[in-house]
Amino acid sequence: MTSLPGSGDDGGSAAQPQTLVCARCGTTEQAPQPTWTCSVENGARRYFCDRCSRENLRAIEGRLDSAWW
Repeated sequence: MTSLPGSGDDGGSAAQPQTLVCARCGTTEQAPQPTWTCSVENGARRYFCDRCSRENLRAIEGRLDSAWW
């Protein structure tokens, strides 16, 4: 099972929703979306909205860093 940073058991206090920002276009969401893509590049997580993910699907599947798209 995988989880987002900060989503573990923290003694019973309510977890704050994580705001995600698309690394390509800047679109924001208040919670993880099933249509967004998460990429780890140089040890850092980068999130891409569904529109940017669809537009760059071949590059993502080819495992190219986003700097190449």
